[in-house]
Amino acid sequence: MSDVPRHGEAAPQPAPRVRLVDVAREAGLSKTTVSAALNGTGRLSAEVREKARETARVMGYRPNATARQLRTGRARLIGYMVGEFADTPWSFLESPYFARLTGATAATALQRGYAVVLLPAGSLQGEWAGLPLDAVVVADPVPDDRVVGDLLAARIPVFSDRSVEGRPGAYWVDVEAGPAVCGTLDHLREQGARRPAMVLPDSTTRFHREVLAAYRGWCAAHGVAERIGYAGAPGNGPVVRAVETALAGDGEGPDGLRPDALFLVAEASPPLVLEAARRQGYEVPGDLLLACVSEDVTAAHTEPPVTTLSLRPEEIAQAGVELLVAVLEEGRRESAGVLVPTRLDVRASSVRRPGATPAPQAQWTSLPPT
Repeated sequence: MSDVPRHGEAAPQPAPRVRLVDVAREAGLSKTTVSAALNGTGRLSAEVREKARETARVMGYRPNATARQLRTGRARLIGYMVGEFADTPWSFLESPYFARLTGATAATALQRGYAVVLLPAGSLQGEWAGLPLDAVVVADPVPDDRVVGDLLAARIPVFSDRSVEGRPGAYWVDVEAGPAVCGTLDHLREQGARRPAMVLPDSTTRFHREVLAAYRGWCAAHGVAERIGYAGAPGNGPVVRAVETALAGDGEGPDGLRPDALFLVAEASPPLVLEAARRQGYEVPGDLLLACVSEDVTAAHTEPPVTTLSLRPEEIAQAGVELLVAVLEEGRRESAGVLVPTRLDVRASSVRRPGATPAPQAQWTSLPPT
C-alpha cells in the first residue's frame, strides 16, 4: 500500500529521533557515561565504552547537529573546491591526483568529526554564503582567485597552497616543485638523457609556474636546449596530443635533434603515453626515457613500468586536515604552512638497459621525510 496520504488525510509523522537519554536507558548507563563514550572522553573501561557505542549504533542514534552547532559555534562542515577547474567544475574527479586528494581529505576530515562539502570552483558568493562552513579547502587556486578573497572577507578560514602565504586567515600545505623537478631531470641525465623535453598543462597555478621555472633553470645550468610542450586542456586526449607533438618531427628540435627523454607533468594515462611514444617511432627506454608526474596506479603495471613523480596527495590531505583542526579547535591564528616531500618512484621506463648507467635508488624525496 502507498504511504502517500489521501486528500484530507494528515501526512504521516516521521519516527521520533532517538535521544541520548534513550540510549542511556537501553544500555543501563547514565547519560553522562554514554556521552563520554560516544565522544571518546572520560575514564571508562573498554567494556563500558563499547556497550554504549554498540547500543547507540543498534538504535540508530545520531547527535543533534543543530544543538551541537549552537553549543560549539561550529557546524563541522568543510567546503572543498579545486580552483584550477573553474570552467569544468567537477572534472577534477577524473584526475587520479585530485581524486585521491579529494578522497583522502574527506576520509581524514571525517575521522576528526568533519564532513566535506564539494563546491564548484569559481563559485559565486551566493552559492556558498548560506552554508554553515567552518573552513574551505581551495586546492590549486589560480592567481588572484576571487573566491579566496571572498572567503577571507567573510572570515572563513582558507586552506590552500603556498600562494596564500601571509594572508590573514589563510593557511597552506604545499610541495617544493623546484627540487622535485631538478631531482627528476638529474635522474634522467644520469641515465644518459641529453635532450629532455617537458610537457605541461596550460595552467597558471603556483605549482606549474614553479615547475616551468625549475625546468628552464635546469636547462640553462646544463647548457641544454629547452623543449617545452603544452596541453591545451586537461584529460587524456589533449595531453596525449601534446606528447605526440613534442616527440614528433624529423630532427626539427631547437638543436636539430629529437628528444631523448620526456618529463610529462600534465596528467595522462601511462599506457596511453607509452603508445603515443611508440607511434612516433620511439622505443622506451631504448630511444626515450620517460618519467611522469602521476598518481595513476597503472604506471607500475605497464610494459615497461613507468617512472612516476608522486606529489603524495594522501600526505597532503593528512597534513592539511591536521592544520585545519589546529586552527578550528586549538585556536591557532598565525598564518602557517606545511611542506610535504615528493617521491620519485624509479621504474624501467627511465633506466637504460644493462651496460649503461646503473639504476638509481627506488625513491627520491625533495625534503627529508617528516
